[in-house]
Amino acid sequence: MALRNIVMETDPLLRKTSRPVEEITPRIIKLLDDMAETMYYDNRGVGLAAPQVGVLRRVFVVDVGDDHGLLEFINPEIIETEGEQEYQEGCLSIPGKTAKVKRPAKIKVKAQDRNGEEFELEAEGLLAVCICHENDHLNGILFTDKAIDGKIYYAEQDEE
Repeated sequence: MALRNIVMETDPLLRKTSRPVEEITPRIIKLLDDMAETMYYDNRGVGLAAPQVGVLRRVFVVDVGDDHGLLEFINPEIIETEGEQEYQEGCLSIPGKTAKVKRPAKIKVKAQDRNGEEFELEAEGLLAVCICHENDHLNGILFTDKAIDGKIYYAEQDEE
């Protein structure tokens, strides 16, 4: 495993749509491993999408510290949503900024795992928020695009 550099907000790569993974190769497995290490150990994040490490593939990892542990998603598709919730979000590609974002309260997502096996997962709360946030990255959407009333907060403001 290796730490990867995180692409920052101003990089146009973050605004592009990621391509599906046609075949799960050793390179995709290494990407998953590197993304988990980069998210956990270097940045203490709860999610990381491939575009955030400069790879335009439909892949992301999530770990919100619950019983699910590390979750890997290849070619994810949110197939059901229910309700709504507001959550104060941040992003490893946009350090020092947060915004309140409205997301579904519950979701069902379909994806493949590292073995190519398709799975479905129902999620709610923080896990649903995180999956939606990372899935947005695959479509070139940042959480700041969805900020309620367009309000973006900076770390210095939050401390006052």
